[in-house]
Amino acid sequence: YGYLRVPREEAYIQGSKEATPVQEEENLKAIAADLADEMTPDTLYVLGPGSTISSVAEHLGLAKTLLGVDVVQGGRIVASDVNEEQLLKIVTGRRTKIVVTVIGGQGFVFGRGNQQISPRVIRAVGRENIVIAATPAKLETLHGKPLLVDTGDQTLDAELSGYTRVVTDYGRRVVYRIKSG
Repeated sequence: YGYLRVPREEAYIQGSKEATPVQEEENLKAIAADLADEMTPDTLYVLGPGSTISSVAEHLGLAKTLLGVDVVQGGRIVASDVNEEQLLKIVTGRRTKIVVTVIGGQGFVFGRGNQQISPRVIRAVGRENIVIAATPAKLETLHGKPLLVDTGDQTLDAELSGYTRVVTDYGRRVVYRIKSG
């Protein structure tokens, strides 16, 4: 631990991660039920880290690694706590969806805490197969700022930029701007 002087300009300082409040529990259950109901047995689902996505695994009765990336198909865990190489081998040539959440208070979708879901993995799966889930309260912590991607590949970050749908409750989607971080 230590101290570091930083510029005071808030636009240049990354916000701290914010925890999901306890009162959002019902909203998380609704998101989990929605995502679980959308799952098909012939598709692999790459479940990113975080409590929002862990609620999906919990809804399915599965034990997910909270900070890791797991792969689910047909109601069972295919691979747990995978790295980028393992993930790429699993998803290449197979129907796959990536399910991720937003880091509360920061807005990052890719590039912070889920580096296993690399540019190679995202390209193998396809932009159209990315599912983003976040509670309305988590989106509110962004104060209108866009979602962010920082994959380390500027071309991919530009391809992911634009507008995307975010699952916010059972049967509810909002359109939210996403840009390179």
